[in-house]
Amino acid sequence: MKPQFLIAAPSSNSGKTTITLGLLRLLHNRGLKVQPFKCGPDYIDPKHHFLAAHSQSINLDTFMMSEDHVRSLYAKYSADADVVITEGVMGLFDGADRMKGSSAEIAMLLDLPVILVVNAKAMAYSVAPLIYGFMHFNPQVRIAGVIFNFVNTESHYQFLKDACEDLGVTPLGYVPANDDIKIPSRHLGLAISPDNDYNAIIERAAAHISKTVTVEQLLEITQNTVPAVPVPTILPPARTLEIAVAMDDAFNFTYTENLEILKQLGEVTTFSPLDDWKLPATDLLYLPGGYPELFLEKLSANLTMRESILDYCNNGGKVIAECGGMMYLGETLADNTGKEYPMIGFLSLKTTMKDARLSLGYRDIEMGLNRFKGHEFHYSGFTEQEPLERIGKVYNARGKEVLTPVYRKDNVIASYIHLYWGENPGWFQLF
Repeated sequence: MKPQFLIAAPSSNSGKTTITLGLLRLLHNRGLKVQPFKCGPDYIDPKHHFLAAHSQSINLDTFMMSEDHVRSLYAKYSADADVVITEGVMGLFDGADRMKGSSAEIAMLLDLPVILVVNAKAMAYSVAPLIYGFMHFNPQVRIAGVIFNFVNTESHYQFLKDACEDLGVTPLGYVPANDDIKIPSRHLGLAISPDNDYNAIIERAAAHISKTVTVEQLLEITQNTVPAVPVPTILPPARTLEIAVAMDDAFNFTYTENLEILKQLGEVTTFSPLDDWKLPATDLLYLPGGYPELFLEKLSANLTMRESILDYCNNGGKVIAECGGMMYLGETLADNTGKEYPMIGFLSLKTTMKDARLSLGYRDIEMGLNRFKGHEFHYSGFTEQEPLERIGKVYNARGKEVLTPVYRKDNVIASYIHLYWGENPGWFQLF
């Protein structure tokens, strides 16, 4: 038995990430080993989780993963933890198709009690019907307790506490508004940037939360047994591969289990398109997404790296390029003013951040007998300078075909789609 719970909210912008980070750090500071998880496909929240808990955060996603795989991941990474905290995504019941892929679906699948974070800034006893609705909408989702956010006084909290007591749910305290614990955001969500001292922000959040949230009571009411689920193993190929993965401030949107699969296929070496002068010797190059648009001048100026990757591609090198990685392989990438910067030039694409609109959603890719899951989330736009070969068909979460391309040129496969292959290494059979 150990404390395990899922932190959710009625809607986005309720403050669940800040409270999650504060709790992760607070419990870590007590000497506990805390294992974080994140519902959904988000890359950035898990990076903050790692900083707060000093433990790798793992994505749980019931669209991209099978239920057995979600259970296996949860069992694998929770086994040695003292406390397990899963952060939800959007509102509790918000999924890609009704509840599919929602925090609620994860909570039911793993039998996790839910701690609801409610923005009560402009509410008093009226929180009662709100909480009642979340408690009774689906009886399989157990609301174990409530933390009220943006509540500045004990007298305000008393109204909220009365509502909880009348509903039979545990009030776990409140968190006053505090600008010093706000985490900066960027167009893809919360930001990761060397310009911000996230460690200090998280430490302040931990201290702030500890004053008004009954942490001991939270740990007491969320005791649960971690299910024992066998973790599948994958046999390595007969020949050990050399695999190069771009990993720096510009390229870092990766899933832990994707990298684990690569490690089972061969020897993984990380390198920096920003700072290294050439591509290491490799049999497979992985260019993940990230924020290349923030480092255009430096990426463009690293001519030896660009030439090294171009030579590799032109000589039949095998490449998986996702979103920012695809943009890097194109001819130019323009900033939000329209100024173009030369990139690698292997793909006849020009991408731009100017006047671009958000494109997002889960993606189901059909390639012959193979199917792969992933998600698309970007603000850039693109134009093909000459026709490129497109492979497979791409569908959204509701099964409707979408126009997102998956390009293939020689042995390079590139797309805006971030793929999840942590459960299925069959992706590499395309080579």
